[in-house]
Amino acid sequence: MRGSPYTQSAMFSYVSLEDRIPKNHPLRKLRFLVDAVLATMDLEFDAVYAKTGRPTVPPERLLKAMLLQILFTIRSERLLVESIDYNLLYRWFVGLAIDDPVWDHSTFSANRERLFNEGLARVFFERVKALADWKRLTSSEHFSVDGTLIDAWASHKRFRPKGDDGPTGPGRNPEVDFKGQSRANDSHASTTDPDARLFKKAQGTASRLCHMTHVLMENRNGLVVDVATTEANGKAERQAALKLLARHARRGATVGADKGYDTADFVAGCRKLGVTPHVARKKTGSAIDGRTTRHAGYQTSLKVRKRIEEAFGWLKTVGGLRKTRLIGRAKLAGQTLLCFATYNLVRLGSLGGWWNAQHV
Repeated sequence: MRGSPYTQSAMFSYVSLEDRIPKNHPLRKLRFLVDAVLATMDLEFDAVYAKTGRPTVPPERLLKAMLLQILFTIRSERLLVESIDYNLLYRWFVGLAIDDPVWDHSTFSANRERLFNEGLARVFFERVKALADWKRLTSSEHFSVDGTLIDAWASHKRFRPKGDDGPTGPGRNPEVDFKGQSRANDSHASTTDPDARLFKKAQGTASRLCHMTHVLMENRNGLVVDVATTEANGKAERQAALKLLARHARRGATVGADKGYDTADFVAGCRKLGVTPHVARKKTGSAIDGRTTRHAGYQTSLKVRKRIEEAFGWLKTVGGLRKTRLIGRAKLAGQTLLCFATYNLVRLGSLGGWWNAQHV
């Protein structure tokens, strides 16, 4: 017998959100880990909120909502709030009951300086890394380092000579012709994002208004152990790499890197730190000699270092940071830390066998 498509809405619901989520869903374990990390951040949250006044949206819920945005590649905070409103899985993950109202999307903007800055994001990143350290999944002996460009939320049209107020003309988007003009960071600046720099990583590629993000990866399981966001320039990768190594690598450690790090200053900086630079050699003018390349560990480092591209690929595809939606390097620094903390959580799930992307 054919059923009728016409139904009457029930007045009451007797099924909880907990019953709606499958017992083996990967987000169950992920939420358990995230809640454990956030529970250790009470002092940090108390420090950025006033003791009196009207209660706001709990910061734990806002941070978990941001993790959802990263995990499911939700393109905007407005769409994120809309999705939390009707998606029971999202409601359950952030801790909302089925009848609880969802906050407005502008709440993220209002809390941007307070919660999503580099300081709190780094605390969250470090606490997630502590979970990996506690499970002995990280190595303090072998590392890889690399940097990548993240396009700024700025256009070439707004990259103007310093002191120039911008193009004039009818309409909100006037025509601009800069063909044949010499443009450089010394004489020009973006009126949209002053922190962005015009840069290209290789010959034959287009110059882009961008920022640069650097990652230090441990080689045992491919976990990200440190992140830095800097100005995009020709020396930023090597300078940032030495700072990251100084914070984490002990004497006797090794670091793998591509040919861009095969320079005398980087190799000398590594040796000063007591770190052996396993850098891919240039065909001519290499700073690496046979004392390093003759060992079997050198070839191993060159193979393993390519796994760092997996983290960058995840950042730009799943994490949505091929191009930042935020203006300013400070905001981007916080966002990259949150993205790589989420990447580490997913990586922990893959190593533990409980994360299955097909079930998310």
